[in-house]
Amino acid sequence: MIPSIKARIGSLDWARIDRELDENGYALTGSILPRDECVALTALYPDRARFRSRVDMTRLRYGVGEYKYFARPLPKIVDELRAALYPRLAPIANRWSKLLDDAETYPTSLTAFLKSCAAHGQSRPTPLLLRYEAGGYNCLHQDLYGDIAFPLQFTCVLSRRDRDFEGGEFLLVEQRPRAQSRGVAISMDQGEGIIFTNRYRPMRGTRGHYRVNVRHGVSTLRMGERYSLGVIFHDAR
Repeated sequence: MIPSIKARIGSLDWARIDRELDENGYALTGSILPRDECVALTALYPDRARFRSRVDMTRLRYGVGEYKYFARPLPKIVDELRAALYPRLAPIANRWSKLLDDAETYPTSLTAFLKSCAAHGQSRPTPLLLRYEAGGYNCLHQDLYGDIAFPLQFTCVLSRRDRDFEGGEFLLVEQRPRAQSRGVAISMDQGEGIIFTNRYRPMRGTRGHYRVNVRHGVSTLRMGERYSLGVIFHDAR
C-alpha cells in the first residue's frame, strides 16, 4: 500500500534537505510520486475546467512551451503536497529571513500563510503543470506574483527521462554580488522532486551572511515530451 503524501513528505531526510538548502540553495527529494500518480496528473492537462489560465511561453518570450495554472479546488495530490511541504519549509524560510535581517516572517501553517497572501490581494492559486516538446525550454526566471512571496518551492517531473524525453534538465543560476554567476543543471526522472529557492538565499561571507539572487529554468528538450508539476506556496494577484 502506498503511504499517504503526508507520510511520504514526513519520511524524507529533512536534516539533509535543510543542510543542502543552506549549502546549495536546492535539495533533491528522490521519488515522491509513483508512476500512476504522475500519469493521473498529466492526464488532467487537456481538461480546461481544471485550470484558471494557460500561458504560451513562446508568445511572451518566456521560452518555448506552455503551462497552466490550476483552478480551485486543486487536485487532491497537489493540495496535499502543498499542505505537507509548507510546514517543513517555513522554519527554513524564517531562519533565512533572520540571517538576511528581513522583516518578513512566515506562519507555521499554509492556511495562515494563504490568509496573509489574500490580505495583500493575492488569492489566485499558483500550482501549475508545465509541458514542453522537442526544442522547448524555459528561460531563467523567478515565480513572484505580488508583495508576498515564499522563498522556496517544489517541482516534480511527471514524464520518464530517456523514454518520454531527453534533455530538459532543471536549471538554477546564482547571481553572486561582485562575482560571476554560478549555474547547475539537474536531471530528474519521473516522480522525482526538487526543493529550491525561487528568489534568494543567504550565503555566509567574511562579514556575515549576504543575499544571493537565484533564478531557475529548464534546458532545451532534445526529444519527446516533458510534463512537470510546480508547487508554489504563495498565491497570485
